[in-house]
Amino acid sequence: MNIGIPKERRPFEFRVGLSPAGVAILTQKGHQVYVEHEAGVGAGFSDLEYEKAGARLVYSADEVFGRADLLLKVARPTKEEIEWQRAGTTIAGLLHLASTQRDKIDLLLEKKITSVAYEQIQLADNSLPVLRPFSEIGGSMCATIAARFLQNNRGGKGILLGGVPGVPPAEVVILGSGVVATYATRAFLGLGAHVTVISNDLTGLQRLHEGYPGIVTMMSSERNIEKATAFADVVVGAVLVPGQRAPILVTRKMVQNMKPRSVIIDVSIDQGGCFETSRPTTHELPVYVEEGVTHYCVPNMPSVVARTATHAFVNAAMPYIIEIADKGVEAAASANPALEKAINTHQGKLVHLKIFEEAAYGLD
Repeated sequence: MNIGIPKERRPFEFRVGLSPAGVAILTQKGHQVYVEHEAGVGAGFSDLEYEKAGARLVYSADEVFGRADLLLKVARPTKEEIEWQRAGTTIAGLLHLASTQRDKIDLLLEKKITSVAYEQIQLADNSLPVLRPFSEIGGSMCATIAARFLQNNRGGKGILLGGVPGVPPAEVVILGSGVVATYATRAFLGLGAHVTVISNDLTGLQRLHEGYPGIVTMMSSERNIEKATAFADVVVGAVLVPGQRAPILVTRKMVQNMKPRSVIIDVSIDQGGCFETSRPTTHELPVYVEEGVTHYCVPNMPSVVARTATHAFVNAAMPYIIEIADKGVEAAASANPALEKAINTHQGKLVHLKIFEEAAYGLD
């Protein structure tokens, strides 16, 4: 199979769709891999490393998109990138189509492109193996991001997360009990913050309570969220419904009742966000203030630790990439139910109708 690795074109997207180690595995199995010139620079991979792994370098977007039967990306494709792609081919990446603009889905259907969303590859136990490393990284980053934007010089209220003797630590509320929430809990506790976790998953709360003594756990309800956010210095949104838009858990009124200059980190923003006041930001301008509260809503948080993120992602995604390359996307999906759940469009049809119902939330 001809496999294309394009340069990511979104601002501040430094990750790449495949590492040289992944290229070597595919080329040794007889596949031809085309890597766009300097595609891996942001993650610290040189063109020479890709060539030594067996890839062929190409020097234009037209060529890498035009040659590929299977295109491997990280970030969701732009409309221009979909237009570059040949009809009837396959694209795999973190597509998040439930929160994208509808005209892009229409174009995927028109060109009969098969789209495979890594974030929807789901095992029988409901875990998301390819999304997991990005969730681990995003959750781990939350504590340092919160610490930075609580500082006075970043517009914060001047609170040290861990406090000092005689001064209490920051109050952190985490919405969700999955992978992001778990790693965020660990990171905030490591810096000495006091953590409250709210979730509708009792099993997840039990796991966190047992693993991290000292945290407060609460079942998710409008009343509990309203009470917890009112005293919080930091609120982290870490909820996910695979293949669907994130539910709005924190209303504008709740944000209005939060402490002035407190911090919201909406990790769910790549699926539309779980705060009514959230809107996507970038690593260049990561925050804005609304209702007196600092909002951090960067959809691609792990992109600025691109080398770690690419290695971790490739480790998780490689078995599925190999299946698609060796068998073709239809046979691979038929043989692997986890992969079948990740196919959003195929042969001009929507496989997951929920995506089309919800894909109007404006992420480009």
